[in-house]
Amino acid sequence: MLVRIVKMSFDPSKIEEFLANFEANKEKIRHFEGCNFLELYRDQNNTNIFFTYSYWDSEADLNNYRHSELFKNVWSKTKPLFNAKPEAWSVDKLTTLD
Repeated sequence: MLVRIVKMSFDPSKIEEFLANFEANKEKIRHFEGCNFLELYRDQNNTNIFFTYSYWDSEADLNNYRHSELFKNVWSKTKPLFNAKPEAWSVDKLTTLD
């Protein structure tokens, strides 16, 4: 399993637009083949910074999503809203404690 973490910083005046786009597409992203989990986080102190956190069966599944029409549609509406370059990490989960 691959865990994908994406940090995004938005122009404060564009946050509602981002949230509306995420709301409209979150179920499609979550149910994209190979995606098993999706969460959106917001920084408590810098409220224009958001993170997505998702689980993918494999890097190939993530790449299939990143090359899909769904991603192109979501990203084309998200990218113009940034006020800083987004950052992304693909990591392996080593330990989970419940």
